[in-house]
Formats: sequence, C-alpha cells, structure tokens
Amino acid sequence: MIHHHSIDGLELLSCLPEQPSSRPPLLFIHGAFAGAWMWSETFMPFLAAAGHACHALSLRGHGGSHGHERIDWHSIADYVDDVAAAVAWLGATPVLIGHSMGGFVVQKFLERHDAPAAALLCSVPPQGLIAAQFHLLTQKPQLFAEINRILAGRYTDTETLREALFAGEVDEAMLRVWLERMQSESQRALWDMSMFNLPNLLTMHRPPMLILGAGEDVLMPAFLVQSTAHVYGLPCHIFRGMGHAVTHEKEWPLVAAMLRDWLATLKL
Repeated sequence: MIHHHSIDGLELLSCLPEQPSSRPPLLFIHGAFAGAWMWSETFMPFLAAAGHACHALSLRGHGGSHGHERIDWHSIADYVDDVAAAVAWLGATPVLIGHSMGGFVVQKFLERHDAPAAALLCSVPPQGLIAAQFHLLTQKPQLFAEINRILAGRYTDTETLREALFAGEVDEAMLRVWLERMQSESQRALWDMSMFNLPNLLTMHRPPMLILGAGEDVLMPAFLVQSTAHVYGLPCHIFRGMGHAVTHEKEWPLVAAMLRDWLATLKL
C-alpha cells in the first residue's frame, strides 16, 4: 500500500514491507517531466516485498509538491536541497536510486552528503546533457523538436511519448496515464545539467554504486551510461530491448530484480 506524506510542501510516497526489516530504506528520485508516481506501481511494491522500506520524492514543481508556478526557476541545487530534506525527515540515511535527471541529482547530492549506496538508472552522465542532446538531434531530429515543445509546456501525443520512452510493447492505458501525468521541466535545471552545474568529481563521496542503462534508450543512450561507469571506474549493465522508462517497460521486473540482488550484496 502506498502512503502519502508532505514534508514542508514536498510530496513523499512510501511503501513499507509487511514485516519490520533491518534492510536499508530506499529513496527514489524521478527524472524530468515526471514525479514520485513513476515508482509507485512497479519498483516500490517489488522492493518493499523484498524487505526494503521504499520512499519516492516528488522534487519541487513536480507531482504533488509545491512550486509548480515557478517550475522554470528551480535549479539542480534546489532539487538537491529537496533530497536532503527528505533524507532528514526519514531519519535514516537511505540508499539513493535516481532515474535520468534524478540520477544527476543523486550525483550532485553526493558532493555534500554521504549515502550508504546509490543506483543510477539511465542517468544523465557526470559530463552533462550536451552529448545526449546532440545524439538525439542527429539521430531523431523530429523527437528532439517534440521534446523542446514539451519543455515549452505544449504537451505531446502518445506516439511521441512511446518513441521517447519505450522500446518494447506498451500497454495503451498505461501510456495514456503517463501522458496525463507528464509535465514541463525547469529550463534552469536543464541548463545546469548541460554545463552550468556539473558534478565536482573531486569532492564527491563515492559509496557503492550500481549503474544501469537500456539498450534502446534514445534519451540517454547506452554509450553515455557506459561513459558514466567509466568515470566512476565501475561496470554497468545495459538491458537489451528496453527504452528509457525502465520502470514501465514490460520487462521492468528484470531491472527491479537486479536492483534487489545488488542491494542484497551490500554490507550495510
């Protein structure tokens, strides 16, 4: 069951295991255009069943959190502050799991805070967004243009969303729900991720990290996930036949199971 909390106007969703567990709590950080909702139907119940207290944060201006009217002015530093507020509220330092922009926020959080472990799923690399934007512009110019329309607050159709997020078969009802929940993203945060506030690798804490990507991801292509792994001197796993929305691809349990099994290996 999903529980809803508000931390000074920030939405936090929780899904707890049936029995109290000594396993570390998890804090999920969503990507651009999304919110805490993207974790609530798949990864959270799956990992709660494995004994982890699962929590998902909606960054300011997203989901049920405050700040929608100022969405274009929120910075990556603001989002890091939101994660810090959620961690403080939880009272126990969670394992951080970030998807896409959320993975970038996790890397920035680790500049100033420690964490027992972190997982980056289809994450923006520490070198920023420029390579991903250039790849999309050259490989899929129509999609690039359409994503810029979404940024301007003009929402797209299910076909564009399917092309951007999914590689496998997609349930039409789920796609429509995604479309209804999608929202515009902060232009300032996107600039920060492009060049103005990249992670300072010299000051970053380096907890155990899991780096995952998707073979058919057009937004954060596998070669960029591999470059993230290279920067951190770690292996990565690329899931074949999957697109960017690994939480909702038909084979999402494979990704959740790898996360579960990795968590089980950590000596926390």
